[in-house]
Amino acid sequence: MGEEEIFVVGVGMTPFGKFPELSVKDLTRMAVTGALEDAGCDRTDLQAAYFAQTTQGYLEGQVFIPGPIALRAMGIHGIPMVTIENACASGSTAFWEAINFVRSGSGDLALAVGAEKMNVADKKKVLGVFDSGWDIYEEGESLRLLAARSEGLEIPENDQNDAPSSVFMDAYAYMSRVHMKKYGLTQRQLAAVSAKNHQHSVHNERAHFRMPFTVDEVLSARALAYPLTVPMCAPVTDGAAAAIICNSEALNRYGLDRSRAIKVLNCTLASGRDDLPEDGPNAIARAARNAYETAGVGPEEMSVAEVHDASAFGEIKQSENLELCPIGEGGVCAERGDTSLGSRIPINPSGGLESKGHPLGATGLGQIFELVGQLRGECGERQVENARFAIQENGGGMIKADEAVFVLSIFAKQ
Repeated sequence: MGEEEIFVVGVGMTPFGKFPELSVKDLTRMAVTGALEDAGCDRTDLQAAYFAQTTQGYLEGQVFIPGPIALRAMGIHGIPMVTIENACASGSTAFWEAINFVRSGSGDLALAVGAEKMNVADKKKVLGVFDSGWDIYEEGESLRLLAARSEGLEIPENDQNDAPSSVFMDAYAYMSRVHMKKYGLTQRQLAAVSAKNHQHSVHNERAHFRMPFTVDEVLSARALAYPLTVPMCAPVTDGAAAAIICNSEALNRYGLDRSRAIKVLNCTLASGRDDLPEDGPNAIARAARNAYETAGVGPEEMSVAEVHDASAFGEIKQSENLELCPIGEGGVCAERGDTSLGSRIPINPSGGLESKGHPLGATGLGQIFELVGQLRGECGERQVENARFAIQENGGGMIKADEAVFVLSIFAKQ
């Protein structure tokens, strides 16, 4: 991050769920207002705004300038504004942009916000959004690659339900099968991840779902694509989240509460690669190693993590990539309870995307909201004891069999 110290000084987040009565403008206003109040500053103090959005153009026809429209509706104007689309990593990308605005010296107080209104009457239309999450000119290439890698694994009959779901759930199912074939991952271990996250969500008043599940209940739920069942997968969600980023000078200039400011040790935006061997570390694993080195801390020092679990397998995969458990042992660690609240490395205490929800453009900032709260000690019954360091991973899209883009962030309590 260089010599300039960067802080998250305010965060805000709406409840995640289905809100037919709320618009993108409403959700944006709620999240940004919450972040401003949390920071103790005024909207007129903001010097730049980065707005993350992925679906409004497709679902509502507001293809251009959704950010300036939503922000000016709440009285934020006259400053640089950028609307960002970077698939499911859009919110974290807005965060990365806001950090770089401050680091560049262009200003000392910036806003990152993501808002998504995904629940519409035409359910098939919203699922169609995900069809552009990979190269449309090579339709099916990612699934073909993953299917080939999982060949030879015996699959139970009736492994897939006819109910509509995102095509990415098929991709996650194939990735799960590859891991089952290579490392011995079991469906029960996937269910352990899901049950754990649903249990965590019971204590999160902003979560889309707050119903606990046992491992057996997850296993017996409606199938999507083997080995995934419905509780293992993220729902279609509305919501917004925001963060305000500043430097040390801004903390003093605006009289902000330094004791509640959370330091950003590293924020990495990167993309997948074509030149990595199938059996070697993938792009996220390599970026994580570099992020730890830059931050000056290691995976063993992490107190808590929020990772991109659009399916339960996503958590297993990323827990390994982030070196929170050995490669191939993510399922074993989850089944053993290592990633539950009160254990060695709590992962997704918010409930994760599976339970908290996945409003694409707001997802990464929702993760940051949780980690800031954890490091401040403000998360109530889901609080991780003595949380000092936190890591976030948020991926977006797929090219071939690798993430298209992703963001990793490491935070520290002062």
